Amino acid sequence: MSRSGPAHNNPAVVVGLDSMQGLQTARILADRNVPVIGIAKDRRHAACRTNVCERIIYAGTSGEPLAEALVTLGPQLSDKAVLVPCEDENVLTISGVRDRLSAWYHIALPDHDTIDMLTNKIRFHEYAESRGFPVPTTRTVRSREEAQRVAQEMTYPCVVKPPNRTGEWSRNTYIKAFEVADASELLEIYDKYHRWTDSFIVQRWIEGDDSTLYSCNCYLDADGEPLATFVARKLRQWPVRTGQSCLGEECRDDTVLELTLRLFRECGHRGLGYVEIKRDSRKGDYVIVEPNVGRPTGRSAIAEAGGVELLYTMYCDLTGRDLPIGRQQSYGGVKWIHLRRDLQSAVTYWRRGELTLRDWWRSCKGPKAYALWSRRDPKPFFADIWESLRLVLSPRERRKRVHRP
Repeated sequence: MSRSGPAHNNPAVVVGLDSMQGLQTARILADRNVPVIGIAKDRRHAACRTNVCERIIYAGTSGEPLAEALVTLGPQLSDKAVLVPCEDENVLTISGVRDRLSAWYHIALPDHDTIDMLTNKIRFHEYAESRGFPVPTTRTVRSREEAQRVAQEMTYPCVVKPPNRTGEWSRNTYIKAFEVADASELLEIYDKYHRWTDSFIVQRWIEGDDSTLYSCNCYLDADGEPLATFVARKLRQWPVRTGQSCLGEECRDDTVLELTLRLFRECGHRGLGYVEIKRDSRKGDYVIVEPNVGRPTGRSAIAEAGGVELLYTMYCDLTGRDLPIGRQQSYGGVKWIHLRRDLQSAVTYWRRGELTLRDWWRSCKGPKAYALWSRRDPKPFFADIWESLRLVLSPRERRKRVHRP
C-alpha cells in the first residue's frame, strides 16, 4: 500500500482491529507512513484480511488477556507506541491497567473514573442531568417489578437498550436498541432479553428522522484543549431508526460543536471523544443521545476525508511531532458510506415508500469516504460481503438480528 509523508519510528498499536473503526484506524495511520500493529480476537473477521498492518496479534481484547498481550508486546517494540483502543471494552481495560503499560505506550485517556462515567449510560445520564445538560427522560430497569412500573410511567414510543453491550449480549443478539410502541412490548423485551444484561435503560423517543442525528468527533490534548473537531450528521442508518450510521455527511452546526466541547471540558475528558446529539423535530431542542470516548468511531474516517486529520493529530500530539495542518473543518460536503448496510437500509425505506431510487442515488453522490471499501486494500470489503451472505443463510444468525414484538 502506498503511503504519504515521512517515515515514523513510533508504531501505532490498534486494539480491536476486528471492527469497522479498527480497520479504518489502521488504514488512516498506515497511509501517514505510521507502522501499524493490530490486535484482534476474531481472526475470521473481515478486517483481519487487511494488508496495511505490519503484524496482527490474535489475543483477547479485554480484561487480563488484553493486558497480558500488551505487556508481552511492549518490550518487543523499538520505540514507544501509540495505543489506540477501538471499542469500549478495550478502552475500559487499558484505562484500568495503564500503570502497567506506561513504559511502552502513549495513552490518551482521562482518569479512570471519568472513563467509567462516560462509557456507562446510567452513570452518564445521572451526571448530565445533574449538570443541566439536555438528555432525554430516562429510567433504569433492574427487575421485573421495575419494568412493570416504568412501563406504566413512560410515554410512547420510547427506546429500550442495555447500558453496556456485554459479551453475553453480543453472543445472543446484534440488536443495539429497541423502539418500543407500548407497555406490553416493553415488558416482552424485558422478559426475552433480561438474562443477557443486568439492567436496561428506557428513554423517551426524540422525534425526528435520521437526518436530525448529529455527531461531533474531536481530540483534546492533555490540557483539555480541542486540537481537532469535526461535525457531521446521519442521512441513513441500519437497522433503520435505532441502528448505526450507514450514510452520513459533514455539516456545520455550531450548537452541536459547542455542546460537545462544553460537556468534555466540564467532565475533564482528554483524548478522542465523540458525542451523538439529536435535534427534536417538533421542539427544535438539541438532546444528547450518548458519548463515545477514548477511541475512534466509524465517523473518524469522514473527518479524515473532509481534511481534518483527527487520528494523525492524536498521534503527533502524543509523540511530540508537529501537528498536521489539516485540523480545521472546511465544510466541503464530504460523505461517508457503508455500502452494504446502506443498501439494506435503502431497500427497507423503499419498501415503506419513504425513498425512491432517484432519491437514493442523489443522496450517495459527491466526494466520499468508505467504511470498508478500499481500492488498495480490497480484501476486507469482499470478506465482509461473503460473511454477510453466510450469516443470512443461517437461521440462528438471522434471529439474532431481528426482534418481532
